[in-house]
Amino acid sequence: MSKLNRRQLIQAAALTPWAWQLGESGLQGSEFAAGLRIATFRFDVTPPIGHSCCGGWIKPVEVVDDTLEALGFVILGLEKPVVVCSVDWTGLLNTAHIQWRETLANAVGTSADQVAVQCVHQHNAPFACLDAQKIVSKHPDLPAIVDTDFFQQCLKRAETAARESLNQAVPLTHVGWGQAEVDKVGANRRVARNEEGRITSMRGSSCRDATLRALPEGTIDPWLKTVAFYSGDRKVACSHYYATHPMSYYADGRVTSDFVGLARKRLQAEQPGCCHLYFTGCAGNVAAGKYNDGTPESRKQLTDRLFRAMQSSDEQLSKTPIRNLHWRTQEMIPEPRGLFDAEALELQIADPKQTTVNRNRPAYTVAWLNRVRQRTPIILSSLCINDLALLHLPAECFIEYQLAAQQIASELTVATAAYGDGGPWYIPTAEEYECGGYEVSVAFCEPSIDRELRRAMKFLLSKP
Repeated sequence: MSKLNRRQLIQAAALTPWAWQLGESGLQGSEFAAGLRIATFRFDVTPPIGHSCCGGWIKPVEVVDDTLEALGFVILGLEKPVVVCSVDWTGLLNTAHIQWRETLANAVGTSADQVAVQCVHQHNAPFACLDAQKIVSKHPDLPAIVDTDFFQQCLKRAETAARESLNQAVPLTHVGWGQAEVDKVGANRRVARNEEGRITSMRGSSCRDATLRALPEGTIDPWLKTVAFYSGDRKVACSHYYATHPMSYYADGRVTSDFVGLARKRLQAEQPGCCHLYFTGCAGNVAAGKYNDGTPESRKQLTDRLFRAMQSSDEQLSKTPIRNLHWRTQEMIPEPRGLFDAEALELQIADPKQTTVNRNRPAYTVAWLNRVRQRTPIILSSLCINDLALLHLPAECFIEYQLAAQQIASELTVATAAYGDGGPWYIPTAEEYECGGYEVSVAFCEPSIDRELRRAMKFLLSKP
């Protein structure tokens, strides 16, 4: 069964001046009896020695402490296969993100709108934007944002891994979910404010300021959710979701999947027959700084805490036969910030007196402005199974969007993965723009993105 909700398409188009395209495919009832299959894949995406980390403005790769991976699953049996993939990179933006989705789609015989690729967002890792790379490549004194040869190698690995996984596809019969509260990991970064509510300082991924660390946790989602896919009694894949920046310390040239990746790998080692994936939720304003002083001991503590939550969530999995499954997509082209001037940014990028971060980072902004001018949309998606919904959002969304998704679909269990297409960079809520702070300074869209994103979530999480 495949359908396009034309009435909702017409209504959405009338409500907004930007391009919206709604799509849905799914199965329900007896159609499942002989239909669904699932395959899993994984491949290495560890950058080589010398490769830029986090866009080139921190120390490049000098040593690999532990490898970076891309992991995913393919669901077969719908009109077109569905692919969901998690990548241990800082980000995939614009054309880079599109090429990943197209590559995985071609490998399994589907279309790119049936593919969700989400980054975990570790910082000692590639921050891949091919469009920004073209801009900085005009200036030989700047470090590369991404090595395009290495990027293409990763695409070839993606294609091979996804295509070959289909040979091991097994019947998909059941789904399960569990959750556990995470103790002393995530806390809101934007808790230091003046009387007018404006941000005065930020509690980052690590923090040694006792005053900032003593401030309350602030708004977070304390729950780690796990969604499991079964073939009969066999647990084939587990996706884990938690919202926090995934760094304990970085910028030292040492590649690592950091505490979230280390926790996932520990669980993977305990359950080698199941593919474990990790997704970072809406963590644009959430990090570990309240509980992390940036030392190796803190990384170990954070790893242990997250691992215990993963274990607990996994142990509480409630398994049910699959009754219905739907994949939805929605396109959006949010309005870019009016304060950005592409010509002025190009001059800043070319200025050798500027720091590397003040030259490479604006290249991402120009890339976004160019993308919007070309009317290339972002694709959001959801995978709804029984009473579960896996929601795939772009960029660095604030935690309030994740909490809003749970309210929008209060009858569902919603597991949210952010850090999809990273083109817009940070996505604050509309009311936070006037409060300032780092996140707002690198938000590439107007506050109207709040309205557009919530509208998209409402459709993606609606009943079929």
